[in-house]
Amino acid sequence: MQDEKKEDAPSENGQNATLDDIVVPAEELATEALSLEIQLIKAEEKAAEIHDAFLRARAEAENIRRRAQEDVAKAHKFAVESFAESLLAVKDSLEMSLKVETASVASIQEGVEATLRQLTQVFEKNRLMAIVPEKGEKLDPMRHQAISAVPSDQEPNTIVDVLQKGYMLADRLLRPAIVVVAAGK
Repeated sequence: MQDEKKEDAPSENGQNATLDDIVVPAEELATEALSLEIQLIKAEEKAAEIHDAFLRARAEAENIRRRAQEDVAKAHKFAVESFAESLLAVKDSLEMSLKVETASVASIQEGVEATLRQLTQVFEKNRLMAIVPEKGEKLDPMRHQAISAVPSDQEPNTIVDVLQKGYMLADRLLRPAIVVVAAGK
């Protein structure tokens, strides 16, 4: 048999390395490659988890947005529910007054006054307040609408007469009071 010769290859330090010296780094490279592959698999799993969490969060945000839109739509649809419910008693009173066959003027007046009290209570409960300016009060264009100016002894732009009440709902003007104001001298 022939003696096997080991091939020599130059090493990093310039000395000749044997085949055994070269094989060891190859094993280390294989181990390192395996380690990198494991890290890659773990990174892919983590990326998949994060992507799944992202999709779930996006779906949840979409559900919240949709529910909020539905809530706003319901709020608009049923915003007057309480007010309408309060008005039912007033309507019932008016209908009952029409059923009375032999009513006197006094009983009709009494019924109308009772119904007006009910309506006033409904307005107060729902923060619907009348604007009734006093004569001599300064014109407030945010609450009053002047439809004419008449000569008067009062200061200019003060209220001489109220033709129609105005109404506010909470802090919002529904209808201005219709007034006549004093003209300048």
